Amino acid sequence: MVVETRSAQFESIPLDSGATLAPVEIAYETYGHLNAAKSNAILVTHAFTGDAHAAGISHETGKPGWWDNMIGPGKAFDTDRYFVICSNVLGGCQGTTGPGAKNPATGRPYAMSFPVITIRDMVRLQRMLVQSLGIERLLGVAGGSMGGMQALEWAVTYPEMVLSVIPIATTWRHSAQQIAFNEVGRQAIMADPDWSDGNYYDTNKPPARGLSIARMVGHITYMSDESMREKFGRRLREKEKFGFDFGVDFEVESYLRYRGNQFVSRFDANSYLYITKAEDYFDLTNGSGRLADAFRDVGTRFLVISFTSDWLYPSYQSQEIVRVLRRMNGDVAYCDLQSNYGHDAFLVDIAEQTELVRGFLDSTARTASSARTRGVA
Repeated sequence: MVVETRSAQFESIPLDSGATLAPVEIAYETYGHLNAAKSNAILVTHAFTGDAHAAGISHETGKPGWWDNMIGPGKAFDTDRYFVICSNVLGGCQGTTGPGAKNPATGRPYAMSFPVITIRDMVRLQRMLVQSLGIERLLGVAGGSMGGMQALEWAVTYPEMVLSVIPIATTWRHSAQQIAFNEVGRQAIMADPDWSDGNYYDTNKPPARGLSIARMVGHITYMSDESMREKFGRRLREKEKFGFDFGVDFEVESYLRYRGNQFVSRFDANSYLYITKAEDYFDLTNGSGRLADAFRDVGTRFLVISFTSDWLYPSYQSQEIVRVLRRMNGDVAYCDLQSNYGHDAFLVDIAEQTELVRGFLDSTARTASSARTRGVA
């Protein structure tokens, strides 16, 4: 299935910071077909470094989507039944307005004059896109990691528009440790002389070293100790003994450098700063810590999934969400899946995920169909 990224433009969007972006563009892809009742739409939300290309083969790059193993005919998000939408987040660098986009007031990239954004701002723009497609209510919103944050934000901010949400390997607010990892990445970028206070777009010399280091740090958090041991161990890289210098000795060193350098070619350093700050600001309770208050008016169905080896977004953070919803008699299913892949499990360990998601969506669709037959809104 070859897919093409499209875009939608809107006159403006108000932001949580009090600023307004005008105009604003959002890149998105769709898979499957919207039915006549417009009742089979599912929004898939991407993680931190993802984009709108979630499934199929990109017309532009020839590469498969980042969740292609989950979206498509007969897969978890079955495009023979559902109309799946995925958009690049606000602040991104893959077609949606972000710091690298042109500021109409100056004719130059926004760079660091781009307003600071939140997860709620991202969701606000997604809602504008969904409504522009003529969809009044989504059958579901699903995503892992930062995508899970967006799914939770949808349930809390626009509960009337969402029948179900599937937050995977995520949290309802960043912990101190999660903020700390993001800050190390930001400091690595800003310490690179080529960052130039964010004004590097005209130099053709982005802060590659700083961004590469930021990605290396992040990538360590996505894997588990066991997966790294299985993948690399202490194996040496193309040598039989230590070099007794500061070049590459170990396979894991070579791998991290490769991942860091690869990342530089596809991601904007300023987007890294803005999106990680949005993650750190994320808190469903707006600072009160009272999660029950956030879910008070939410009648959405939930399928919450976590992974046993995920130490970036550990299972206890998903369990906090589940406990509160259950105390409130919410409609919530939860599964902590056994996996050795760490945080990356939601992208690669898909067999059990597929069965859980398929069953949950089928149940949600049947419930929605029955409600429509009875004439219940």
